[in-house]
Amino acid sequence: MSAIKKAKGFKKSKAGTYLSIGTTLFGAVSVVKQVKQARGEQDTLQLVDAVVSAAAIVTGVALLVRELRRMNTDDVLAG
Repeated sequence: MSAIKKAKGFKKSKAGTYLSIGTTLFGAVSVVKQVKQARGEQDTLQLVDAVVSAAAIVTGVALLVRELRRMNTDDVLAG
């Protein structure tokens, strides 16, 4: 099996999904820093950007959790 096929398989695995959730949540650290900086500088536009970024992170994690739940449901039916 080629390395590309292995990588694609990992991405759709439970471990790959957990890793994706972790890396997505890691992005929240920079958003928190951005919010603090925007509040300190009273920069409304930067604060709006941080809020939109936070919404994207929340949506991304929700999609990954849904995919993880689907994987668990498939396992129960297969077993």
